[in-house]
Amino acid sequence: MYQSKIKPTALMVETPTGFPAAIDDIAQSGQVAHHFLRAAWYRAGADGDGKTFLVKRSTGEALAAIPTAPFGPAMLGARKVPGCYWPFRGALIAGHADPIELAQALSHPQAKALGPVWRLGPVPASDAATLRLIAAAKQAGWSVLSQRAGTAWTIGLEAARAEGWPRQSTAKRLGRLERRLQKLGAVEWHYVRGGDWNEAIMAELGAVEEASWVGSDTDGSGATFMRPHQLALWRTIFGDLHLAEVVCATILRVDGRAVAFSLDLDDGPVQYGIAGTYRSDFGKHEVGKLVNYRTVTDAIADGQSTLDLGAGDGGYKREMGAVPGYDLVELLFVRNRWAAKLLRPVWSRFGA
Repeated sequence: MYQSKIKPTALMVETPTGFPAAIDDIAQSGQVAHHFLRAAWYRAGADGDGKTFLVKRSTGEALAAIPTAPFGPAMLGARKVPGCYWPFRGALIAGHADPIELAQALSHPQAKALGPVWRLGPVPASDAATLRLIAAAKQAGWSVLSQRAGTAWTIGLEAARAEGWPRQSTAKRLGRLERRLQKLGAVEWHYVRGGDWNEAIMAELGAVEEASWVGSDTDGSGATFMRPHQLALWRTIFGDLHLAEVVCATILRVDGRAVAFSLDLDDGPVQYGIAGTYRSDFGKHEVGKLVNYRTVTDAIADGQSTLDLGAGDGGYKREMGAVPGYDLVELLFVRNRWAAKLLRPVWSRFGA
């Protein structure tokens, strides 16, 4: 059993409406692992009535922020931690937050703002902040239901750097692909981040998605810039100068037209691959492969240690040298034990 190293302290628990600046104060501190979890990130993924469960010590030192938005039928009062699907959705828990303090907060009357049930994830099963949150919730009497949400694929960039990336044979093949592409027009690599993000760039990436398999073979819900509500999400994110700086795009243009792109996010030593696709009429030219390998090459040059490609599509990721990195889980925090007993089999089937 966990033994606290400090005595419980007097806490201040607040539940402000929306996603206050206090979230950014925690995110930009040295006390959290993931600095992209900022107010704009949560706001962009929220559908409606946003609230934040905010925990501070009596000294004013922030310990945790759990932003939530409505989830499921309104009559149930359930909530979820919002955000873009990838990188993962997580709560902000400071590294110095003691589980007993967190348990005190989750037992506080203000914890009703989280609803009778709230959802967190997908999140790495081994995420230290989430594990502290789970331990605290259980101490506070909450039941925590877990379901597996896939395996994230990762590329160890330090090993790739040491071994030489890409392999000589792969480099020759990529060179041949790019030379063949040059017969169709001038080949240009364009990089976007920070102040370079604008409506024209987002429209350009949306046009690539429209001309890809995402636009022709799906309802577009898995796209990134193709639909008005997707563009609205990114406008919110790019309104935060920090997030605009860490979200980057690698765009391949042929004869002035974007034919493929990769969208990524830098979080310290880790680069997360958010999305990427290519125009279907350029598929035989393997432009998606060219962009993917260019993204890895640039991440290595930038000195990052890991490229995290998320879950799914292991085939092309494995070809690039990715390996299964860690498991992802979806969590359901349930206040009432009887309700948790009823929800457990449903939640298990949900993740099957």
